[in-house]
Amino acid sequence: MLRVLGGPKRFCNGMTRRDLLQVSSLGLMGLGLAGRGAARSATAAPLATAGQFGQAKACIFLFLYGSPSQLETFDPKPDAPEEIRGELKSIPSRVPGLDVCELLPRMAKVMDKVTVIRSVSHPYPLHGVAYATTGIPRIDAPLELNPRGEGQWPYIGSVIDYVERSKAGTTQPEVPNNLVLPWAFSSQRVGEVARAGPYGGFLGQAYDPVSTEFVGKATKKASKTLADKTWNDFEPYRGITPESRFQLGSVSSLGPDLTFDRLDRRRNLLEQFEQTRRELDAGTKGAGIEHYRAMAYSLLGSDRLRNAFDLEQETAATRELYGMTLFGQAALTSRRLVEAGGRFITAFWDEYGLAGTGWDTHWDHFPRMKEELLPGLDQTLSGLLLDLDNRGLLDETLVVCLSEHGRTPILSTGGGGGRDHWSRCYSVLMAGGGVARGRVVGRSDKIASDPVERKVSPKDILATIYHLMGVDPGTMLVDKQGRPMALMPDSEVVTEVLA
Repeated sequence: MLRVLGGPKRFCNGMTRRDLLQVSSLGLMGLGLAGRGAARSATAAPLATAGQFGQAKACIFLFLYGSPSQLETFDPKPDAPEEIRGELKSIPSRVPGLDVCELLPRMAKVMDKVTVIRSVSHPYPLHGVAYATTGIPRIDAPLELNPRGEGQWPYIGSVIDYVERSKAGTTQPEVPNNLVLPWAFSSQRVGEVARAGPYGGFLGQAYDPVSTEFVGKATKKASKTLADKTWNDFEPYRGITPESRFQLGSVSSLGPDLTFDRLDRRRNLLEQFEQTRRELDAGTKGAGIEHYRAMAYSLLGSDRLRNAFDLEQETAATRELYGMTLFGQAALTSRRLVEAGGRFITAFWDEYGLAGTGWDTHWDHFPRMKEELLPGLDQTLSGLLLDLDNRGLLDETLVVCLSEHGRTPILSTGGGGGRDHWSRCYSVLMAGGGVARGRVVGRSDKIASDPVERKVSPKDILATIYHLMGVDPGTMLVDKQGRPMALMPDSEVVTEVLA
């Protein structure tokens, strides 16, 4: 049985030394943000004037860590030279002129439900999950590997949670506003350091996402390569047993070993929390303990939340629609959590077992795309869109599928062939919740190297999500020094995305 609770981590070495030095030298300028419990109030700027404001009641945020190639997903270049286009062909979708990779046949049939942005671009070709998911103005390697650093900004789900909690008369929800599946991000790879991204940032640890844990068995083996290292073992992203499940795991502020499941087995919840309070140091780890005390009381008695995790209530056909894989069943659980009242649900396709994996295909690019990555994405994403639409939920549920960057147009030749980091141009997919159907925004050049039409920043993607979720991107947060911090500085809502 694979019981996922936590583990060591390692930095991907896909960047060259020169790349690392160049990106690191950019630094983070003049923010000086700090610590836990920093923000205590939010005031909105004048209401956004673009349409569809607040159309989305919930968001399912699918993050493909490691970054898929734009050329092998939603921006193929069949007329490019072989060293660019690679060995996979493209196929037409239901949207005229919108071709996709041949290994996405199910997605080809549902592209009329989505908008694809083919011109996302930024200057940081490293695994800047924090840059892609927070308002942080810049990212470098030290920040990427320091989740609790003073310069970190709050995760988008954490801001949604903060806004929800700030509303007058708000009661403790039965389903947390900010949930992450299948486990705490970046916790199941072999390595040494954690990665930044889904944390409370300057809002404090009380606004970290609540992470689930995965309890189950993988059914298929995989061989993965990282430079001179090879990993061979069972891979849950390739297949899991029907009995596998997710359950409410730890809140990172309380430590990885303190799960709600454990608390539920204790006779005295208050005593357990008081013991935890004594064990935690008086600094940032103790932040938000009162909030988690209240949340634990609420969640432990929530039948709605327990039912949402019970995948046995779904038919075999529905489970297979999503795919009997870790990512597939995490997406299905995300839909159930939205139905139960969840506001912002994140499902990561994360590294597992070996650092430099997930979608980080520096090595064995085409074998991994063919055997695991593209078939898994094709089934899960198409299944989610179909299921939401059939249930009448897509128009009120925002679905976003994104990553931290794209991959190099020119194929490398070492290690079975691969594509390296490339942030100058890549694709993001959005659907539902006020997003137009069957639309393409932006255009890349002949080799998917750079945008030639409607360049879009990752910050613009976040601003658009906030807008659709009813949070004005001009909202001002206040840090613990009392300084006003613009939620999404230097960004704009991508109005072409809106229905």
